Parts: sequence; structure tokens; C-alpha cells
Amino acid sequence: QNNPNPFNPTTQINYAIKQEGLVTINIYDVLGRVITTLVNENKTAGFYTVNFDASKFSSGVYFYTIKSNDFFDRKKMIVMK
Repeated sequence: QNNPNPFNPTTQINYAIKQEGLVTINIYDVLGRVITTLVNENKTAGFYTVNFDASKFSSGVYFYTIKSNDFFDRKKMIVMK
């Protein structure tokens, strides 16, 4: 999960990769549109942190997905301005 949540304007997304592979982290609006891609690269196994700056986005609910090999997760985050 991202921390802090709710946040204004930045938050950190912490994630772990079990094996080397392509990692993709996308941010979506409530309509399911990709608004930005935070990560789209090969990563080795380990723990990572990526920052999301929502200063250009409106207050509201957003979602992010993490994809890597056979792993997929989706989480909700809230921007409060």
C-alpha cells in the first residue's frame, strides 16, 4: 500500500519483486484510464520504493496496479487537496 494515504501531493509506493523481470506500475483514474506510468523496466529481485507526485491531478480516488511476471496487484489511493 502507498504511504501516506490519503495524501497531498506526494506518496510512496513500496513493493517487492520475488524474481527478476519486467515491472510495470500504472496509475489510473476512476474511469479506468491510465494517467501515468511510474515504472516500466526490468528489475532484479528485491524491495523498491517509487514516489508519486499528484500535484497536477485533482482531488479524488485513484488506483495503481503493479505487474511483474505472474504477480498482479491493484490498490486504491486518495488525493486530498
